[in-house]
Amino acid sequence: MMKLPIIEGVIKRRILINYQVEPEIISRHIPSIFKPKVVEGKSIIGVCLIRLEQIHPKFVPLALGISSENAAHRLAVQWNDENGKLCEGVYIFRRDTNSSLNYLLGGRLFPGEHHKAKFNVSDNADRIKFLLQSSDCDVNIRFEAKYTDYLPKSSIFKSVDEISSFFKSGSVGYSPAQGNCYDGMCLIPHEWNMTPLECNNIELSYFNKVLGVSYKDLQYDSMVIMTDIPHEWHSLKTKYSSLQELKRGI
Repeated sequence: MMKLPIIEGVIKRRILINYQVEPEIISRHIPSIFKPKVVEGKSIIGVCLIRLEQIHPKFVPLALGISSENAAHRLAVQWNDENGKLCEGVYIFRRDTNSSLNYLLGGRLFPGEHHKAKFNVSDNADRIKFLLQSSDCDVNIRFEAKYTDYLPKSSIFKSVDEISSFFKSGSVGYSPAQGNCYDGMCLIPHEWNMTPLECNNIELSYFNKVLGVSYKDLQYDSMVIMTDIPHEWHSLKTKYSSLQELKRGI
């Protein structure tokens, strides 16, 4: 992937759906250069559902910015950089978008292949209805949620501040690219807010249908939302994995 200019815009809405999974179960589904980040003995896997607005290269006028709905199935991970320093972020299994531009340029100019999908989102003052259907039918997401002040009692995270800190430290994401390499992007938010959502019923197909993780191995943890976040995206140096992983098709 060619190095992108700095991209800026506004995160109008960012919903994080989080599940707990045993590290040894999910480790076999990620490249060996990454390892799951563990909290209270569990790894955190989930989906980032993000509406981007006014997205444009920093040198391009704001009036030319674009908007899109996007989804990223991801896992919180750690890795060592070239100097042996422990880093953290997310490994992104799959990206979906309603943007033809993201779809066409994903894996070429933007990091990671993007799949086409239809989004139907209703977002009012106190409740959100969300529906995603990918064109290849591998991804289905459906839920209704309402704003609340508290995380579920079953959540690993003991407070909103704790879960907010966890995700703020994981601002780097790597996606599979062509060959045995992984393209990276870093999110730099200029503001930060996070509010819990209460969701009693959710349909989510990818981890079971495509990745092969059994529903019984996924325990719902929490759902949170961020809104109206001015931000920048910075591209990162591509990571390369082993020939063995290339043969495995990761």
